[in-house]
Amino acid sequence: MNVSARQRGFTLIELMITVAIIAIISTIAMPSYRNYVERANRSAATSYLLEVANLQERRFLDARAYAADMTALGASPPNEVLSNYTITTAGDNTTAPPSYTITATPKSTGSQSGDSCGALTLNSQGEKGHASGASRCWN
Repeated sequence: MNVSARQRGFTLIELMITVAIIAIISTIAMPSYRNYVERANRSAATSYLLEVANLQERRFLDARAYAADMTALGASPPNEVLSNYTITTAGDNTTAPPSYTITATPKSTGSQSGDSCGALTLNSQGEKGHASGASRCWN
């Protein structure tokens, strides 16, 4: 009986090289993916802030006063915003002219917890703000 039949398969070196290549690709791709997810979630939040501002202006036309909170507006954020941000609005009808500020604060447990932009704000004058001062946050 001849035992010279060659066995087929991968050697340990070939498997280690494959694992090393996958690790290198992962370390490059994961930060890019996280950055993409943060930008997409931030974009959803800024769109929702503009929607809430529109609701505030409609309420002002109807009631001659801005809503003091989100409940008074009857607005509910979409899931991609709700899972990553806490949305608040504060209406001040005691000043002349009346004003409001809408804030989207990243949740500490969501995918936006490491977002460098921090809290996003929009006020009744249309001024857009954020905690970081970077111009890319509202783009």
